[in-house]
Amino acid sequence: MSTWEKYRLGDIADLSLGKMLDEKKNRGDMFPYLANVNVRWGIFELENLREMRFEPKDMERFGVISGDIVMCEGGEPGRCAIWNDAVPGMMLQKALHRIRPKIGFNYQFLFYSFLYLGKTDGFSHLLTGATIKHLPLQSLAKLEVKAPPLAIQERIAESLSSYDDLIENNRRRMTLLEQSARLLYEEWFVRLRFPGHEHTRIVEGVPEGWHKVPLGKIVGKIGSGFTPRGGDAAYLPEGTPLIRSLNVYDDQFQDDGLAFISDEQALSLAGVTVESKDILLNITGASVARCCMAPERYLPARVNQHVMIIRVDREKADPFFVHKAINSDERKRQLLSFAQKGSTREALTKEMVSKFEIVVPPVGLMRQFGGVASQVFQQRETLALQNQKLRAARDLLLPRLMSGELVA
Repeated sequence: MSTWEKYRLGDIADLSLGKMLDEKKNRGDMFPYLANVNVRWGIFELENLREMRFEPKDMERFGVISGDIVMCEGGEPGRCAIWNDAVPGMMLQKALHRIRPKIGFNYQFLFYSFLYLGKTDGFSHLLTGATIKHLPLQSLAKLEVKAPPLAIQERIAESLSSYDDLIENNRRRMTLLEQSARLLYEEWFVRLRFPGHEHTRIVEGVPEGWHKVPLGKIVGKIGSGFTPRGGDAAYLPEGTPLIRSLNVYDDQFQDDGLAFISDEQALSLAGVTVESKDILLNITGASVARCCMAPERYLPARVNQHVMIIRVDREKADPFFVHKAINSDERKRQLLSFAQKGSTREALTKEMVSKFEIVVPPVGLMRQFGGVASQVFQQRETLALQNQKLRAARDLLLPRLMSGELVA
């Protein structure tokens, strides 16, 4: 440990905050930007990126380049990921810090230092705010980071990143699998090239025997969740999984941020328990209408008040078909319009979801599609479980390497 030294982050990296979102004052050309919701631990969620105006003088101050660490200032202060130029011309909103290491410091090593601090409550002494926590720039600059010489930093980063490289490879495979299921849905149910289409009459743009049906007619149960007693203080390292809106993305479940409550609290609370083949739908806030299948690896589970459980009556429809129908581009736009009606905050109610209509083919065709989609889902679950184990192995190694106990 004698070769490790303490540094203030402001001395070993250039720090800056993103740009304030102000449509009236901002000038220049439109560029995509990262917001707090786009940054997870170690990864970026780049679906549905928003844009705002930036001037040429803003490019250096608010832009990101490969190797920059992007960190949340609020939400979950300290949560961060390494930017790798996945989207050209990316900029930052004010809710994010940009950390650009100086010569002599490895950006991957710094990221793993932050990951270690995040897992050991190492940012808490720098946070402000009684209820909503923030990590101000001046406080972040004072953060103490322990680091060995550069060569050792690089070896530590290489050891830990080998796990993350495998995780990322699995994530890419999962994305390709999900794309295959989405393309099949579009081929059969949007372009209408389903098995037997050559012998099916089209009546007013819809194949004969297909019907527009409200979800309430084909769903056995619709239930919403609850706020745990004690709020965030009730969250535990293990127990009954509590799925929140930050876990639910279109076509995928995000493990990062999954909370747990005690089994006793889960049993004492009324509401619906998440079961196999349930559909999870976000019903409030910026992520409203995002929808995915319940992850088998975390069942049985509960949901909080921002997530709705949709349980399809399997005698009437196939859950994988219903999930893809809800997530299709046209239906997604309609569902979002439902959420925006009559409310200053986007929200969906049980009544709205029950009345929401999708076009359903005969049950046999739905089940034929569901058979294929189910196989894709199970392959994705297998890869997700592998990633879960890889993260656990990395996290066992992390404190030993970052403390200097284990020499890389």
